[in-house]
Amino acid sequence: MTVTPPTVAAETPRRSLRRFRSIKGRETWAGLGMMAPAGILLILFLAIPVILAFTLSFTNARLISPNPPRFVGMDNFVRAFTADPVFLDSAWNTFVFALVVVPVQAGLGLLLAVLVNRRLRGVTAFRVIFFVPVVTSIVVVSILWKFMYQKDGLINSMIDTLTFGAWSGVDWLNNPSTALGAIIVLSIWQAVGFHMIIWLSGLQTIPEELYEAARMDGASPWRQFTNVTWPGLRPTMVFVLVTITIAALGLFVQVDVMTQGGPINSTTTVVFHAVRKGYDQQEIGYASAISLIFFVAVLLVALVQRRLTREKG
Repeated sequence: MTVTPPTVAAETPRRSLRRFRSIKGRETWAGLGMMAPAGILLILFLAIPVILAFTLSFTNARLISPNPPRFVGMDNFVRAFTADPVFLDSAWNTFVFALVVVPVQAGLGLLLAVLVNRRLRGVTAFRVIFFVPVVTSIVVVSILWKFMYQKDGLINSMIDTLTFGAWSGVDWLNNPSTALGAIIVLSIWQAVGFHMIIWLSGLQTIPEELYEAARMDGASPWRQFTNVTWPGLRPTMVFVLVTITIAALGLFVQVDVMTQGGPINSTTTVVFHAVRKGYDQQEIGYASAISLIFFVAVLLVALVQRRLTREKG
């Protein structure tokens, strides 16, 4: 029988441990190398801008100025709530927009998802039709709807035809009482297909056995929806509501393309006001303060919304 020397028996585990550490180290460096491009982009376009915005919001920095920025403390925040009526108008417009768009877009998306979830001939074509506006550039959509909203545009022509000439027509985007509503309609139409797909994916995760059991118990379609479908869609509902809310509060492109905040600031939003102050009027410090207020507001709304819609127990 061959006896292994004690020194060789002791060196073998050490050699294995060194080999394991070497392989582990190479895997770690390989993983870090693959993470590096995304990490650098996140630092450049997310972390650094957030830090700069937070820092500049407490200064009087201007985009182009020979004078260095000066620390002004909370003056920018006080100015926003006390000396800038346009900011208050933009906050109100943003609130109204989100208040209408969030429930209507979520409800309409759910309705469309329920309709296209049926096994009917041609249902795939309807899914594509409803989703086409989502993949179309919002800038292109806004330009097209801007022409449609003109006084001699397609919408007024259709209404004139349906009312047999009794409708005189409205210049939708140049009327303070209709401009925001017109943008709301466009925004709901453009994004409802995306949320329809999200609701549809949630519907298709609900087991068919639950519906069969409900039908065996004599449940009506409405009872099936309230007792089977809606409870099964709770996680999807949370995601849909949070995403719609964040997108609604960040309204910018439609306003920038269609109205430029007018008429009489009736369509100005918080994001549009911040961009206009920062780039058009070059008050980058004040614009950073508005952006910080917007960030805190969106964070609070998302947290409250998440708490209200979370699972009980």
